[in-house]
Amino acid sequence: MRQPLRPRLARALVAGGLILSTIVPGGSVTAAEGDLILKTGTDQDLQVLNPWNSVVVADFEVYTLNYDLLVNFGPDLEPVPGFAESWTTSTDGKFWTFKIRPDMKWSDGQPATAEDVRWTYQLVLDAVAKSDASADGYYLGQGYLEPYLTNAGVTKVEAINPTTVTVTTEFANTLLLQAYVPILPKHIWSKYTMDEIANATGATAFLNEPSVVGTGPFQAVEWKPGEFIRFAKNPNYWGTQGAVDEIIMQKFASTDTMVQALKTGEIDYARGVLADQFNALKSEPNVATVEGVANGYSELSFNTGGNKKGYGGSTSALADVAFRDALGYAIDKQKLVDSTLGGYGTAGSTIIPPFHTRWHVEPAKARTFDIEEAKRRLDAAGYKLDASNKRLDKDGKVINLRLTWPDSESENATNAQFLVEWFGQLGVTVTAAVTEEGKLIDDVTGPPNGPANYDIYMWGWVGDPDPNSLLNFFRSEEIGGASDSYYNSPKYDELFLKQRAESDEATRKGILAEMQNLVYDEAPYHILYYDAELHAYRTDKFGGWTNQPSVGGTPLFGYGSRGYTLLTDASAQPSPAPSADASAATGSAGTGASAGASQAASATPSPTPASSSNSSLPLILGVLALVIIVVVGLVIMRGRNRRVEEE
Repeated sequence: MRQPLRPRLARALVAGGLILSTIVPGGSVTAAEGDLILKTGTDQDLQVLNPWNSVVVADFEVYTLNYDLLVNFGPDLEPVPGFAESWTTSTDGKFWTFKIRPDMKWSDGQPATAEDVRWTYQLVLDAVAKSDASADGYYLGQGYLEPYLTNAGVTKVEAINPTTVTVTTEFANTLLLQAYVPILPKHIWSKYTMDEIANATGATAFLNEPSVVGTGPFQAVEWKPGEFIRFAKNPNYWGTQGAVDEIIMQKFASTDTMVQALKTGEIDYARGVLADQFNALKSEPNVATVEGVANGYSELSFNTGGNKKGYGGSTSALADVAFRDALGYAIDKQKLVDSTLGGYGTAGSTIIPPFHTRWHVEPAKARTFDIEEAKRRLDAAGYKLDASNKRLDKDGKVINLRLTWPDSESENATNAQFLVEWFGQLGVTVTAAVTEEGKLIDDVTGPPNGPANYDIYMWGWVGDPDPNSLLNFFRSEEIGGASDSYYNSPKYDELFLKQRAESDEATRKGILAEMQNLVYDEAPYHILYYDAELHAYRTDKFGGWTNQPSVGGTPLFGYGSRGYTLLTDASAQPSPAPSADASAATGSAGTGASAGASQAASATPSPTPASSSNSSLPLILGVLALVIIVVVGLVIMRGRNRRVEEE
């Protein structure tokens, strides 16, 4: 799934020690007196409540608070009950039966049944059928969720009765149990046509505005796009909800302001801090830090369409494997890890990160940092130097690559400085400039749905418990959709279909190794590094912080809403240290088995939590915001990311 690994924004220079850390810049959020409110911070933009428009990590976090997946993720990313309380599969592994808990309700009190599952999955199947019939393709919103069902081979879904739904797949696999598709209320969404739901842009975009109706533990009740989303406890939630009464997810203009808000107690959780901030927070009282293992990477992507018709690249060299390969020898990845990440990460290699210990392989023909070798390869490939030592492409034009990155990933400015220097030593000029995240998403969409208007850019992807999603966007059929390099390899396409249907682990690993080496050698991407997830949270208001997965995970912004439902009131009982999860025991969910999970019980909320609103707070925050706006000026926004498991 798409999301920038650890999105960042440019830092704000704050005068006089004043930090803009209000919950709503230019607005206010009110809550009932006595409510225990969890406040989380992110530098992503919080522009999405319609799940089909999800792109960045925060988007996925939002919709898994609102909705259940058919099967949720457990403490170590194993399948656990979600909308379905149990499931079985046929002996050939191609027919699944899911049991929906009886008497489950949506947050508005309407029955939640198997028909809601059927309707949601059929919406996806109908969108895929429409895409197959269209020369230009067709997507539900941003198009990131449909592959969870298509890659699981789903061909048919039926509601047998209110508590039983069956799903038929083309081939045996377990990807269906990892489908990141939210189950939506038919009685709400069926009022709209598929085209209306799919519309992601313009004045008629389908926003799914509050109050959201879902079966998740919390429901969005207030939303100021780009600033905050407020969630209230779902009164009809079927599971344990913990001590939290409300959640306010806030977007910060920079990680500096977010970290300062964490220090002062304005927020309880900060996602995606920078290395120097992370180190400083380690000694901060009542603050715990957690370094999550990377289940994804940050990459340098090439517009492999070059300047062909329909593609906006500046030179034909971008389409040449030999050119892209040569530039790989001019990237010192360990230097980037040390300088940009402060050591919180590892040098990149192949498109399946080492986190997936069962599937990752190192490249058979690894590149090393060697400027002279890069020059030699460019010479051998026919990229000559002119009289001023500038490289020419095969059309005789001076190569001047446009390098960009999203404004939510400010650390890439450091990477850019190195790349400009290293590529410059080859005679390849690089012009580097940041791009607003939303515009960049549009720019890197390939034809026929986008302009493919870039040369090289840096961003990141984060994976799922299975590596399949990290492999999907290199498929040629994703050009115009999820593909941002426009890689087109019939061999890769063939291998992708083989691996997703392969049940023998050793055979599948061999296929995945071939795929990893193919992409490495042909270099539509250079994987710069596998960067860690750096989070921090306060321990004086909430306890029960639980990493997911238990080893290498983070408490929140992982997979689903589980971490929120385990939180306890720190004033009611001692706060446990950051921990592996000992509070939930989960049964396996395979053939003839059901999955179950028990969660820590909710503690009684504090009578007067520190986060409760009062009559003077909005005025104080408004004055503070005004002062800071005058002193600092406004900073621009946006982001994308995620992570977790596989042993």
